[in-house]
Amino acid sequence: MAPEDFAFISGMLKQRSGLVIGPDKLYLLESRLSPLARRRGLPGLPELIAELRKPSAEELRRDVTDAMTTNETSFFRDIKPFDELRNFVLPELLARRQDRRQLRIWSAAASTGQEAYTIAMLFKEMGAKLDGWRLEIIGTDLANEVLDKARAATYSQFEVQRGLPITMLVKYFQQDGEQWRLNQTIRSMVQFRQHNLLNGASSFGTFDVIFCRNVLIYFDQDTKRKVLEDLRKAIAPDGFLFLGGAETVLGITDRFRPLPDHRGVYVPA
Repeated sequence: MAPEDFAFISGMLKQRSGLVIGPDKLYLLESRLSPLARRRGLPGLPELIAELRKPSAEELRRDVTDAMTTNETSFFRDIKPFDELRNFVLPELLARRQDRRQLRIWSAAASTGQEAYTIAMLFKEMGAKLDGWRLEIIGTDLANEVLDKARAATYSQFEVQRGLPITMLVKYFQQDGEQWRLNQTIRSMVQFRQHNLLNGASSFGTFDVIFCRNVLIYFDQDTKRKVLEDLRKAIAPDGFLFLGGAETVLGITDRFRPLPDHRGVYVPA
């Protein structure tokens, strides 16, 4: 790829999504964008980038950004955060919120929905403890394509086998050929919306818990700081933030602090 083409597309991706693509990630551009070029009837990436440069190419720019920001996810991914949510965070919040009996959870960068639906299933498993409570789970992502799949809540055999306990598969899914569809009860607990984390979160109100896992690793330091400070504005003073295992607030912002003995869990400072 010509240096000027790489500079153009990497700059566009950073501006639109915060994604930092270095020269060592050229293979990622090729693997994710070559299929898009073929679908558009273009011979390869140089021709795709030539199209991107045109003022009328907004739809193509959106498709390229979606293709590059579709990330890995699974039910109960890395399990530990969901153990922390069930065993520590939710008991704390249920005690603190007895007066208003309402909880709001945000799954940022929700991808195809497994994280948000995992949270919904955990709520459902709590049974009578949540009788009379108003629960709101919002999942957001930059990519419309993955949000469409999240709303459909239909997953392959491979996807439901990755991390989902068999008891929950039987309890909350119906099989349809080689696909598994999540039941209406769990689906109705989650709302999905298109949202760019670079645009802040002021329109969503205040949340008790925010999951923003395995997102910051793709950003440079300044973008990480901006996103974290925007999340601070969207979280309750006594709320909880979940980051990925390879992510931290240390050295980036003083608006959150880690909780000792609760890896990956942060609270407003």
